[in-house]
Amino acid sequence: MYFDDNSLSIGRTPLVRLRRLANGATILAKIEGRNPAYSVKCRIGAAMVWDAENKGLLAPGKELIEPTSGNTGIALAFVAASRGYPITLTMPETMSLERRKVVAAFGARLVLTDGGLGMKGAVARAEEIHASDPNRFVLLQQFRNPANPEIHFRTTGPEIWEDTKGRVDVVVSGVGTGGTITGVARYLKCERGRAITAVAVEPEASPVISQTLRGEAVKPGPHKIQGIGAGFIPDTLDLNLVDRVETVSNEEAIDTARRLARDEGILSGISSGAAVAAAVRLARQPQFESKTFVVVLPDSGERYLSTVLFEGVV
Repeated sequence: MYFDDNSLSIGRTPLVRLRRLANGATILAKIEGRNPAYSVKCRIGAAMVWDAENKGLLAPGKELIEPTSGNTGIALAFVAASRGYPITLTMPETMSLERRKVVAAFGARLVLTDGGLGMKGAVARAEEIHASDPNRFVLLQQFRNPANPEIHFRTTGPEIWEDTKGRVDVVVSGVGTGGTITGVARYLKCERGRAITAVAVEPEASPVISQTLRGEAVKPGPHKIQGIGAGFIPDTLDLNLVDRVETVSNEEAIDTARRLARDEGILSGISSGAAVAAAVRLARQPQFESKTFVVVLPDSGERYLSTVLFEGVV
């Protein structure tokens, strides 16, 4: 078997049981760094491009434009290269150097935005560029695009169901766009009728989902967990499918990511550490005893060599 282009090779990532961090609980890590451009966002990058092509919005002569914190941009850049489209990406200047270099390697044009404005600044800049020439630029809008959660409904959810033989009880996922937790929960709950607990993970320093659910004023803040905690509630996040929200500190996320490498042989990013930290915390609680957890690890650790994750590592 072979694929006609690299965008078609997304998915079928492995589930790996965590032995040491889990302390006897059944916690299965879905290692999305095994995707073609090494993150969970490969799925939505391919899906949004395919969707735009099918709708006639994207064709030769058009150029993609998208705001990104890194992994979606990398995913779109690899899909654009494999399918022959130019692409411009807007990204907060605080994102890792590795992410910038990788999108450039795929031939993307990168526009850096004020890091203090977070993803809102990147989104605003992408919208400005799109508005400057709407006949040329195609804005896929990962935070609003239904193709985002839909690809997780069609691929990630079924993979988890098949690989656990339907015995998954808890799904834990960090929330960037919210597409992963929404699509997976929708498939398992609505398509398969499995009464799972869907757990959304966000930064302790920017708990906008928690604030929203409590009816509080939303006050986003800076944090070090790249890829989650965009500072607003995306349209692609269906809070009706989320059963609980766990917040994780910068330090806990970084420490757990380091432990994943040292104790489990899994090199992953900081947001993976955040998700695993939340899963381990919940697995200790009596109501989750003997439950099977699936925790999504969004990307690989090589994307963070210049960040705090690797400080002191020689």
